[in-house]
Amino acid sequence: MLIAIAGLASSHPFTDARILAERADLVVCDDDPARLARFRAEHPAARVVGDLGELLAARPDGVVLTVPTPQVAPALAAVLDRDLPCFVNKPAAASAAQLAALDKAVASAPHRVLTSSVLRFAPGFTSFAPGPADEVLAAQVTVRHDVGRWAGGHNPWQDDPQVGGGMLVTMGVHGVELLVALFGPDVRLAGATAATRSYQTLASEDTAVLLLQWAGGIAASITFLGVTGTESYEVVLHTPAGQRGVRLRGGADAEVSLGYRATLAAFWSMVEGAPSPVPWEQTRAVLSALAEARSLTA
Repeated sequence: MLIAIAGLASSHPFTDARILAERADLVVCDDDPARLARFRAEHPAARVVGDLGELLAARPDGVVLTVPTPQVAPALAAVLDRDLPCFVNKPAAASAAQLAALDKAVASAPHRVLTSSVLRFAPGFTSFAPGPADEVLAAQVTVRHDVGRWAGGHNPWQDDPQVGGGMLVTMGVHGVELLVALFGPDVRLAGATAATRSYQTLASEDTAVLLLQWAGGIAASITFLGVTGTESYEVVLHTPAGQRGVRLRGGADAEVSLGYRATLAAFWSMVEGAPSPVPWEQTRAVLSALAEARSLTA
């Protein structure tokens, strides 16, 4: 099997490549010499090509797409033109305009597209037994993921609210994804607020809160903490009988505990012919809520 790594614009494709290289050959393109140098050092046997056209001409069996958010829709359209399965590293859209362009790209083959927080596939989450949704009164999610690297100038496109969506979108995917996985896509944004509390050089924010409500009445709050010494993601469901929940933590085994390996196993099943395990209507609900939240807080 040959897997194409289209872009290295965040940290995730390096993790992806390490895992995929265990069972596939790799071909890569990116426009940043420093990122390519790192990739070559980690994967000296990989083939490096000049652009997406050359990458697709290599006839890969699947594509991992990690480019700045405004470039996702046209790049994905080119991939789907070849009828190839594609895993798009999040976020696939950060604004209503980007989402509209993404909708057009995906329309030809939604079954070929997987874009998701890796947490959806984390073993601790997939084994969580939430109980009947009609017993849930409300939900709370807390996302702890430090964004201090952005404050120092790393990957400024991710921090830019108009480009990558800033913390609210980039980290927001994690919280909204988990709730849509539990309660479905019939959700609306009820409110959003964001602030910069510690990292004053950010273009976006380091704390935020979203309020969501599902058609059946479930209300949920998501708190995003971008100033933290630990990485964790917690879901708490409140019911008349009490509460139940799950917490996912980073650390030495993050490739497993946070779902990276399971996400790529899902992508690998697509390479072998299965449809995307995440319906596009769910993915779109996540991205739409985040795009609307971004418009309210930018």
